[in-house]
Amino acid sequence: MSHRDVHNPFLFEIAWEVANKVGGIYTVIKTKAPVTAHEFGDRYTLIGPLAYKTAAAEVEAEKVTNPHMKEILDEMTSQGVKWMYGRWLIEGAPHVLLLDTNSIADRLDSWKGDLWNVAGIPSPPNDQETNDAILFGYLVGWFLGDFVAREKKKAVIAHFHEWLAGVAIPLLRKRRTELTTIFTTHATLLGRYLCAGSVDFYNNIQHFSVDEEAGKRGIYHRYCIERGAAHCCDVFTTVSQITAFEAEHLLKRKPDGVLPNGLNVVKFSAMHEFQNLHARNKEKIHNFVRGHFYGHYDFDLDNTLYFFTAGRYEYRNKGVDMYIESLSRLNHRLKACNSPMTVVAFIVMPAATQSFAVEALKGQAVTKQLQETVKDITEKIGQRIFDKAARYTGGDISRAVINPSELLTNEEKILLKRRVIALKRNSLPPIVTHNMIDDGSDPILTQLRRLQLFNHPSDRVKVVFHPEFLSSNNPLISIEYEDFVRGCHLGVFPSYYEPWGYTPAECTVMGVPSVTTNLSGFGGFVEEILEKSSYRLWYLHSRSSVEIS
Repeated sequence: MSHRDVHNPFLFEIAWEVANKVGGIYTVIKTKAPVTAHEFGDRYTLIGPLAYKTAAAEVEAEKVTNPHMKEILDEMTSQGVKWMYGRWLIEGAPHVLLLDTNSIADRLDSWKGDLWNVAGIPSPPNDQETNDAILFGYLVGWFLGDFVAREKKKAVIAHFHEWLAGVAIPLLRKRRTELTTIFTTHATLLGRYLCAGSVDFYNNIQHFSVDEEAGKRGIYHRYCIERGAAHCCDVFTTVSQITAFEAEHLLKRKPDGVLPNGLNVVKFSAMHEFQNLHARNKEKIHNFVRGHFYGHYDFDLDNTLYFFTAGRYEYRNKGVDMYIESLSRLNHRLKACNSPMTVVAFIVMPAATQSFAVEALKGQAVTKQLQETVKDITEKIGQRIFDKAARYTGGDISRAVINPSELLTNEEKILLKRRVIALKRNSLPPIVTHNMIDDGSDPILTQLRRLQLFNHPSDRVKVVFHPEFLSSNNPLISIEYEDFVRGCHLGVFPSYYEPWGYTPAECTVMGVPSVTTNLSGFGGFVEEILEKSSYRLWYLHSRSSVEIS
């Protein structure tokens, strides 16, 4: 190996979720990127897939300034590879290189054969996710191999996240490429599948026949990629102790270190403004609720609590089954004691949808029309009051004060009546905001229907399933996820399988109470190091409630 400067290395961070939000790894990378970019400067580049739908909003394109990178990318372009280079539009503005896997799809069969010959990793023909991982891995291996060959002075580090980015690791190892590789697993594939299948996972983890279990679940080829990356990398890390324990038994390599995920706390450090931010964002949620429950909006929002759960759609692993069951029991108890309290419980998890539900859109439209009409009439009433008072020339002061009967004109009364009549509905408020592709067999909808949580007027617990990530561009609830969290009263995350768990961590730093479990990485981390929490934080030990004060 040639002598290289290890004090000023180049760092490439590779993940499928670079500028491509799919799950929690997007948050992991986005959170750490500002600090890493500050430390490494132009020696730091993130590499991910080119998703045309989101790339334009995530990345500002710019010219490649590094001469070695420019030569390599020009060569790749001449061979049909499409790519995008620029600054990721997040704090720190790190360099990103996005590679279009579809542009080189004609080489897939050749690269699959090579992967089998080099690493003994099989790949079935119809697994699109694995095909994408192979194309991405070979493109990354191509780029990094050529970069190391040209950059002779500085050391090169390549940090890979999860199996989708891990194909390049055994390739680089086999080719004896002069760089250091780090592989971080945020959750093992087999562990996720076993837990989702209602297996007694933690009590039997030492006894699973991993090859057999992966084969039975049709993920043996994916498991081979993940295990190959774990064994071929120079440094293997995980994000929590519980995932390290899992990786040791399922991937058969003990991690070299546990690196807990962090959050950019400065971004959330508005301690004195928690109440103001909560009130401001709660009002945005109020507006959505008024529209969603139009025609049945007979509860007091000042006496309403907002609960939510959010994350990747993993029905059992994320504890959605327990969350919905608890909502049903809470609804029964509140009705039994004639409580005036109402709970609106949100489920925010992306799923396959066709479109927004017409009824959900109509609710927002009719309430917005009513609001605009009332605003317009109010302005006109104010002008009439002002004009009447301004014409006062002396004498009886009562002549300067408008008579209440003169406040509304007949036309305004008719218009207001029309807007109010439009609020009448014969159906119950929908429990889901979108038209689901798999409506009949969707696990969340199936359980809500079985427990008869239909948003009936007598229900004290109302349910809203939003199968899409929240954003300010949303026509139903125009709010960013962070603001939504701030506007809620409680986050509930009773996960059975959660290698880390950003959602309760985000609640904590935003001053919102949360429920989690000590089976999650974050719950175990806090349980281990924190004697007393300065925030309201609960744990579910083996998914039974214990409060930490």
